[in-house]
Amino acid sequence: MASAAFEELVEDFEFLEDWEERYALVIELGKAMAPLEEALKVPATKVEGCASQVWLHPVVEAGVFRFEGESDAVIVRGLVAVLRRLYNGLTLAEVAAVDAEAELGRLGLQEHLSAQRSNGVRAMIARIRAAAAG
Repeated sequence: MASAAFEELVEDFEFLEDWEERYALVIELGKAMAPLEEALKVPATKVEGCASQVWLHPVVEAGVFRFEGESDAVIVRGLVAVLRRLYNGLTLAEVAAVDAEAELGRLGLQEHLSAQRSNGVRAMIARIRAAAAG
């Protein structure tokens, strides 16, 4: 179960020939993302377990989950953008039901991320799931 925006991203990835092109797309997604307000870059929104600085600010409106985020590293910022496509717009129950590892596996990300970055992605997913669970 993934959002329509994530399904579009999966389709985009299928058209790209190699990982270099996919990596470039992830970076572009991050660059296109609006910056997180400085006032939201506080300890409460900082994700621990990431080698880079990462902040996630979740919002739940009428039972629909979304989050904004930012990182000081370009690839990690792109990974935040990918996770936004995966989770934003889902209900709280849908967020809990997402098998993030399987969904991200459809993009082939795991085999191209360092162990440290993979740990950071897991930390971001854990933070998203916790925020949606209340």
